[in-house]
Amino acid sequence: MLVLLHHGESQWNLENRFTGWVDVGLSPKGEEEARAAGELLKGYHFDCLFTSVLKRAIDTATIVCAAAGFTNLTPVEDKALNERLYGALQGLNKAETAKQYGEAQVKIWRRSYDVRPPEGESLADTAARVLPYWESAIYPRLLEGKNVLVVAHGNSLRALMMKLDNLSKEQVVELNIPTAEPIVYTFNDKGAIEGKKVL
Repeated sequence: MLVLLHHGESQWNLENRFTGWVDVGLSPKGEEEARAAGELLKGYHFDCLFTSVLKRAIDTATIVCAAAGFTNLTPVEDKALNERLYGALQGLNKAETAKQYGEAQVKIWRRSYDVRPPEGESLADTAARVLPYWESAIYPRLLEGKNVLVVAHGNSLRALMMKLDNLSKEQVVELNIPTAEPIVYTFNDKGAIEGKKVL
């Protein structure tokens, strides 16, 4: 079993700012969202926990584990799971940026597969670090029959779900992953996906 979790609302999510690799913490609402996710995951068992190196993901994982009673999990942190680097947009207000560059351009920067924001990463660039890490570190655990929890970011999870759900470049534009809603994938003994649900 694989559970993907987008971290709880961050302070910059709250302020509607592009965050990327800026290491901001959770908002009070984000902490509550993480606790609620932990409550939803009570009764589940995990063998492995993977997070990015950014504290909004690490803190979400810590709160989830405390709320769910997972005392045996030590997070494996890796920058491969970091959010997209938003480059020159980092720290800017999304609404003001849309006024300056136009809604359509900002949607392309935020959602498209292979268009980079200025000095930043496209989703394709993000996938180029997420997917090798999936193949080398995460997927082998699933093949061993382990239950895996991944706490990461909107775009690193979009890159992974594009592969898991066989989404096209056009389909991934519309994929939005809400904060702190556990997405559960089940696998058969050959490593193929059998089922998917959102808790």
